[in-house]
Amino acid sequence: MSVFSPAPAPSAAAPAAPTQAELLDFARRTAADADLIASLPLDPEGRTWVRLEGPGGSEAWLIGWPPGTGTGWHDHAESVGAFVAAAGELTEHALAARLPTDGWKTLELSDGVDRERRLPAGRGRAFGRHHVHEVLNESPDRHAVSVHAYYPPLPRIRRYSRAGQILRLEQVERPEDWQ
Repeated sequence: MSVFSPAPAPSAAAPAAPTQAELLDFARRTAADADLIASLPLDPEGRTWVRLEGPGGSEAWLIGWPPGTGTGWHDHAESVGAFVAAAGELTEHALAARLPTDGWKTLELSDGVDRERRLPAGRGRAFGRHHVHEVLNESPDRHAVSVHAYYPPLPRIRRYSRAGQILRLEQVERPEDWQ
């Protein structure tokens, strides 16, 4: 006796993960929304943020940066991402080096790995997994605002300290630590 099973009904395909280029395009379009940017409450002392609906299940944020504030050195673990300055200017210091992803606490960096980008309003960048950087508002008197998007949604952020060429893993944060 043979048993025939019909083929399963087709199901809707899961949406494709957004690419770095799509995240950057989203951040650019969102940064150009003057009403949204103006709606962000700004604090003179600390960064402010509002979670946004990102493309394709990504995590997105609108962030306000008081003068002289920054993120410190960090990475976004397995997530790719993009950010765009919407107002003011941000500076990104980044490492142009592939670092081990796990199993280390202290690394000596090679000469020539440092990169700096100035990102005035309307400019941004995309980055891959394990991208180590710090983002700063170096203005002494002007807030900056930016749009950030990450996929997959941030599973963790690793925070580092840096002294000269020595990079040290200091802390691992999970989503519940910043939401």
